[in-house]
Amino acid sequence: MTTMVAVMHKELRDISRDRRTLMLALLLGPLLYPVLMLGIGKMAESRTKTELDKVLEVPVIGAEHAPNLVAFLATRGIKAVAPPKDLDTAISKQTVDVALSIDADYARHWREGNAAKIEIVADSTRKAADIPTARLRSALEAYRDQVGTLRLLARGIDPGITRPLSIGNRDLASAEAKRGAFAAALLPYLLILTSFLGGAYLIMDATAGERERQSLEPLLATPSARSSIVSGKIAAACAMGVASLLLTLLAFKLSAQFASSAGQAIDVGFMAMGKMLLVLLPMLFIGTSLLTYLSAAAKSMKEAQSHMMWLMLMPMVPSIMLMVNPLKEQPWQYAVPFLAQNQMLLKVIRAEFIPMQVWGIYLAGGFGLAAVLWIAAVRRYHQERLAISG
Repeated sequence: MTTMVAVMHKELRDISRDRRTLMLALLLGPLLYPVLMLGIGKMAESRTKTELDKVLEVPVIGAEHAPNLVAFLATRGIKAVAPPKDLDTAISKQTVDVALSIDADYARHWREGNAAKIEIVADSTRKAADIPTARLRSALEAYRDQVGTLRLLARGIDPGITRPLSIGNRDLASAEAKRGAFAAALLPYLLILTSFLGGAYLIMDATAGERERQSLEPLLATPSARSSIVSGKIAAACAMGVASLLLTLLAFKLSAQFASSAGQAIDVGFMAMGKMLLVLLPMLFIGTSLLTYLSAAAKSMKEAQSHMMWLMLMPMVPSIMLMVNPLKEQPWQYAVPFLAQNQMLLKVIRAEFIPMQVWGIYLAGGFGLAAVLWIAAVRRYHQERLAISG
C-alpha cells in the first residue's frame, strides 16, 4: 500500500508540472461538453421558433386552380409564390425547401365533390426542410378536414359518422422523462467518453512516456511489487479522472441554471449528479486499466496515442445500436460495457427508480471487468522487455 501511494503521489506530481496538459485534461470536458450540449439545444430551439414564426413562402404550381386553398394557407402564415422554372433542380440545390403542386383538374374534381389531387414536393433527406414541410402538411390537413366537415353538414349528415372511433392518447411517460428526452440523445455519450478516457493523459505519460524517456526501468528495478507500481499509476489516473468528472458534472449543473428550456430539462439535483458519478466510476477504472495495458506495449507516446481514435469510437456503439435497434430492458444489459452505462444514465436522466438488483449487476460487472483489465496490465508489467525502449 505504501508503494502504491508513493507511485500515485509521484505521478500526480509529475503531471502537475505540465500545466498545459493538466489544464487540458481537467478542463476540456467541463468547459467544452456543457457548451456543446446546451449550445446545440439553444440553436435547435431558436431555429424551431424562427421557422414557426416567420412567413413561409411556398412555390405553388397551379395556384390559379385553387384560390380558396391559397387564401386559407395565407391565414396560416404560408404565402404562395410563383414557382421557379425548374422546381426539381431548385429543391435539389436547396434554394427551395418545399413546394406545392395543384392538379390541373383540381377545380373540376372540387365541383363534383371528389377528391382533388395536390402534391407536396420536398426532399425528405434534407433536415432543413423538415419544419417547412410539416407546416405545409399540417395546414393542408386542416383545410381538408374543414372542407370535409362542411360538405357533410351541407348534406344534412353528421360529420361524426365518418369517425366511428374517437382515438385518444394517454401518455404514461413521466414529466421528468419528457423533459430529459433531449438530454438522453447526447448526454450519455459525452459522460461515458469523459469517464472512459478521463485518465488517458496521465496513464499514457506514466507508461509509454516514461518508457520513451527511459525512466521506467529504474522504477521497475526497485524491490517494490510491480502490482503496487501499476496500482499506483492507475490510482493516480483515476484520481485525475474523478476530478475531471466532478468538474464536468458541476459545469452541467451551473450551466443548466442559465440555459434554455432544453438545458433546463436536465435534472441537475445533487442526488442525480451523485448517481451519475456512481454510474461512471466503473467506466473510469475500465478505461484507465485498458489504457495501462495498451500503453505498456507502446514504445512511444505517439504509438500509445494511436489507440485514441478507436477508443473514442467505442462509447458510440451503444448509442448507434439503440438508435437502429431499440432494446427492451433486460438484466444482462447491465453487465455489458458501454451499453450498461448508457442504460443506467438514461434511467437517471429519466428520473426512474433503479432497483438494488440492477445496481448490483451493474457494479459487479463493471468493477469485475476493471479487475480483469488490471490483472492483465500487471501481467504485462512483469514482462522484462517492458523496460527496454525502442
